[in-house]
Amino acid sequence: MASGVFDILHTGHISYLEQARSMGDELVVVVACDDTVRKKKHEPITPEGMRVRIVGSLKTVDRAIVGNGGDMFDTVREVAPDIIVLGFDQTFDAGELEDELAKRGLAGIKVARADECAEDLNATRRIVQRIRSLEGEE
Repeated sequence: MASGVFDILHTGHISYLEQARSMGDELVVVVACDDTVRKKKHEPITPEGMRVRIVGSLKTVDRAIVGNGGDMFDTVREVAPDIIVLGFDQTFDAGELEDELAKRGLAGIKVARADECAEDLNATRRIVQRIRSLEGEE
């Protein structure tokens, strides 16, 4: 299982999902719902329905779903993954997440972290900053 916002799909996302796919037989991707994106990051550029459709169409992804916006562990229960792969820049601590999974009766789910993609524009915020800087040049 992998998760993220996936707003403005870029090579960092592709690298993350390829790494996640290589760690298991099936990859389910949880795309953050619009409410979660607003609370934790920014106003979504593309709506959740569009983001889940785009992510679900990628060949590395077996299934994409929209997160429920509530307790993320409900989604983990629903997906029932063997492993959760975190993006390189996601704020979760892998050990703490494994401990919390165990406390909630979800012991045995491994947590791994993907490596950072080497390209410069490997994050949505960097792409948005680049676009803004180009707009200022006009």
